[in-house]
Amino acid sequence: MDQVELVKAYPAQIAQSLLEDSIDIGLVPVAVIPLLKDPHYISAYCIGAEQAVASVAIFSEVPMDQIEKVYLDHQSRTSVQLARLMMELYWEKEVEWLEADPDNINKIGGTTAGVIIGDRALVAQNKFAYVYDLASAWHKYTGLPFVFATWVANKPIPEDFIKQFDAANAYGLNHLDEVIAGIGQEEKVYDLKKYYTQNISYEFTEAKKQGLSLFLKLLSRP
Repeated sequence: MDQVELVKAYPAQIAQSLLEDSIDIGLVPVAVIPLLKDPHYISAYCIGAEQAVASVAIFSEVPMDQIEKVYLDHQSRTSVQLARLMMELYWEKEVEWLEADPDNINKIGGTTAGVIIGDRALVAQNKFAYVYDLASAWHKYTGLPFVFATWVANKPIPEDFIKQFDAANAYGLNHLDEVIAGIGQEEKVYDLKKYYTQNISYEFTEAKKQGLSLFLKLLSRP
């Protein structure tokens, strides 16, 4: 797709760029959608999970009933909001939320836990006594899959572009083995084949749209 200029950034940065209108389309954390003036879902694909996602979790050295404080991850609005909702609605627990800093993963200990996402969460899977997967918690609470990010435009996009865009997404998904093979060995701390084919679910199905709608509804509560 020659008409595309690709911008790489972590989720919160992409969301901010879409809000500032410096990009037209972004794979953004879904919590940003209510902040957009004119959001448009423009793809049949998303980043979701039917059950456990592995890369978005609360990590702790003590069981949930002993957690008193939780560091929030600065890289995704959605993961932070999901953690807050699940702590309130699923685990029915009040905690003190702490702002993240680059060193928050090293501050997890005692009764202080932390939300970690992405590659750092995959690395941390075997480093803490307790791992509370947030997509799994959502599924147990709602019976629905969770959508972490979806392709959103801040303006109407031509239909022929969307068709080409989805074809490009489909091509990538059909060549996941090649994608995984291209990832450096030092990053393979988790079974990436399992992660990309079992933990992550890409089709923006009706069930995922229902899960997304419920999540946004819960976020809008007074």
